[in-house]
Amino acid sequence: MRAFEASARHQSFTLAAQELNVTPGAVSHQVKALEDALGLPLFERLPSQLRLTDAGRRYLDAVGDAFDRIEGATANLHARPDRRRLSISTSPNFAAKWLVPRLGAFAAQYPELDLRLEQSEHQVNFIREEIDLAIRYGEGPWPGLSCMRLGDEFLLPVCAPSFQSLQSIADMAGVALLHVNDRQPWRDWFAAHGGQMEDKAGIVFNQESAAVDAAIAGQGVALARSSLVARALQQRQLIAPVPLMLPLLQAYWLVYPQSGDLDGNVTAFSNWLLQSFETDRKFWKEVIH
Repeated sequence: MRAFEASARHQSFTLAAQELNVTPGAVSHQVKALEDALGLPLFERLPSQLRLTDAGRRYLDAVGDAFDRIEGATANLHARPDRRRLSISTSPNFAAKWLVPRLGAFAAQYPELDLRLEQSEHQVNFIREEIDLAIRYGEGPWPGLSCMRLGDEFLLPVCAPSFQSLQSIADMAGVALLHVNDRQPWRDWFAAHGGQMEDKAGIVFNQESAAVDAAIAGQGVALARSSLVARALQQRQLIAPVPLMLPLLQAYWLVYPQSGDLDGNVTAFSNWLLQSFETDRKFWKEVIH
């Protein structure tokens, strides 16, 4: 089964053999013996790769889940019972612009906790990666996880205080606009509020945090997610000159494994997170009109 699982992940007997420290022939022989025992082919053997059959895909789901559970149980046996560690995973954008500036306040409340923060865009495998909880952006909820929506999310224009002369949508069309990935969100914002974006060049960033930093530096006006600019607005690093929002279907969610007993560390962090988002929500009620 281990030979099958590794071969399925790599789609290669050779790569599976390297992982398992055996020969490719040994892996192939073990997989063939498993197929003979099951009476079903698990792979289509193509000239340059392996491809799972329908039966192989179903079997991989079950076998992979079983190995994940075994790895999790083994890790728990070796865990120190007196160690209080909380491992959090979130995206680099959310970490930089929301979580990291506030995380010290949580750490001060719980000095006995060993906090670990992983910044990554990929979806967490909670068992294999030993992550306790994640903050994920999307439409949610996700099956197999406990999911807590943290609040509504929207886009709005933000810029440095030096742009405070901007008063209207027409004013916005004439300034340098900062973009994330493409220019469509700005077009949508103008259309939603009865305006039209001028077709001219503007810096396009692949990370929203970089666009926010450029706005703080006075390089133009960014159309940013509300959660990522709340703190900068509160500290007057940014202003919202024309506070008209564009609602989003996606939001930030707190997610963690479903289990009968909720870990006390996860409970403490989730309560703190909800309170912090509630503070932001009250702030936005004063900003948006």
